[in-house]
Amino acid sequence: MYSTPEQVSEFNKSAVNAALQLTKIAFDTTERLVGLQLEASKESFADASETLRSLSEARDPQQMLDLRAKLTETGAGKVATYSRSLYDVAAHAQAQISALLEGHAAEWNQAVASNIDKAVKAAPVGSDVAIAAVKSTIAATTAAFDGVTKTAKQVASFADASVKATVDAATAAMKPAA
Repeated sequence: MYSTPEQVSEFNKSAVNAALQLTKIAFDTTERLVGLQLEASKESFADASETLRSLSEARDPQQMLDLRAKLTETGAGKVATYSRSLYDVAAHAQAQISALLEGHAAEWNQAVASNIDKAVKAAPVGSDVAIAAVKSTIAATTAAFDGVTKTAKQVASFADASVKATVDAATAAMKPAA
């Protein structure tokens, strides 16, 4: 089982494509994060301007206390929304990277299986035990990788649900009692 120049060339192309796809994911994610930050900065400036305007119009301490309560509530809501948006961007990037890695793992598994089949055909008589051992090892490795992938997806799903529940609970807790 030796690598032909075509196999090496295909492997190199695959590696370059994977690197380019990862780079694109990184740039897209960075672009979304920068856009989110710029939007949050604009909103923050507008809120600060409105707060200063409202403070300058307050005539008694009760108006200032009411303004403080209103600012606390709206600020907490905006922080929760911003946090949720950041999490959504990160979760989207993680999903894209996972899909990319899973695709390349599947391609790799297929290439390994193909190479083993070629080796079996070219193997000398009596090497059946060694070939069976290699096939068994590869099958076990593939099964382990699939198990890790499924577990990672379950953990990501649990983390997603936990983050959303936490943000929702924090948002609800910051609302004043009616």
